[in-house]
Amino acid sequence: MPTSLQRHNNMAAIHSKDTKPEMVVRRYLWSHGFRYRLNHSRLPGKPDIVLRKYRTCIFVNGCFWHGHNVAITETTADAVIDNSECCKIPKSNRSFWLKKICRNQERDREVQQKLAMMGWHCVTVWECQLSPKQREQTLASLAYTLNGIYLDDHTVSHYIIPDDDGLMVAEDDATDYNK
Repeated sequence: MPTSLQRHNNMAAIHSKDTKPEMVVRRYLWSHGFRYRLNHSRLPGKPDIVLRKYRTCIFVNGCFWHGHNVAITETTADAVIDNSECCKIPKSNRSFWLKKICRNQERDREVQQKLAMMGWHCVTVWECQLSPKQREQTLASLAYTLNGIYLDDHTVSHYIIPDDDGLMVAEDDATDYNK
C-alpha cells in the first residue's frame, strides 16, 4: 500500500498535455491527412485536438481522471460506487477523489454543451479504447466519424426547378451520355 507521499508524487507526475493516448490519436490523424491545432485557447475547455475544417473538437480522456463508466451515487466517503474495468476509485482519501472526478465529469458536460452551442462537434476518445486490442477499430471509427461530419456539413443541396405547369420536376437536357 503506497504512502500518501508516494501517491502524491505519482499523481503530481501525471501531466495533462502530450499524454501517450493523445499522441496515439494525433499520430494517426496526421498520417491519415487530418490537420489540426492543439489546445486551442479560444475555445471552452481548451480541447486536446481541434479540427477547424471539420468543426470538431476531440477530447482524449484518461479513464481514471474522468471516471469512465463509473456509477457514483454521492460524493461522500461511504458512497456506493460501481467501478468499471478501466477505472477504479482509490479507497484512501475516497471523498476527495469522488469530488474531484465528479467535478471533472460535470466540467466535461459543461464544456461540450458550450461547444455544441457554438456549432462545434465534440468527440471523446477514452484511454481504454486505445488499448492495443481496440486501437485500430477506435481510430478507424474516429476517421469515419470525421469524414461523415465533413460530408454532412459540406454537401451541396440539389434544388428542383419548377416546370411551366407548376409541377416540380428535375431539369435535364437531352444529352445522350452513352456515346
